[in-house]
Amino acid sequence: MSIESQLKALLAENRDIIQALLDDGSEADAEYTIEHHFSSTNFDRLEKAAVDAFKLGFEVNDAEEMELEDGSVIFCFDAIAHHKLDIDLLDQASEQLLQLATKQKVDYDGWGTYFVGDELDEDEEDEMDEDGFPA
Repeated sequence: MSIESQLKALLAENRDIIQALLDDGSEADAEYTIEHHFSSTNFDRLEKAAVDAFKLGFEVNDAEEMELEDGSVIFCFDAIAHHKLDIDLLDQASEQLLQLATKQKVDYDGWGTYFVGDELDEDEEDEMDEDGFPA
């Protein structure tokens, strides 16, 4: 898939995620922790992507090793930002980070965040996935 096609899909997904969060009752004006997801089978390339993301102003968490269902191993990290669900900021970040991933030959899998709204009780929190959506 071309970078233009990937970007178009990411921008559409940005709108879908924001709409789903708002439809589920997330607060429109709250500050969110936005986690942009990167992965690669090549640790050195992933490390270079993490440095580039940091230079762009993102917080970068430590890379983690993850074993996939087929037994193969990938490395992953998140580039983190804190801001409102602002479509312009999310679109700009998606474009920058997709270009960064292409340059470093790693995978960029978009972003996720957590539900921000009325406090959930523990049972409801257990039923949420990592992006804050009902599991």
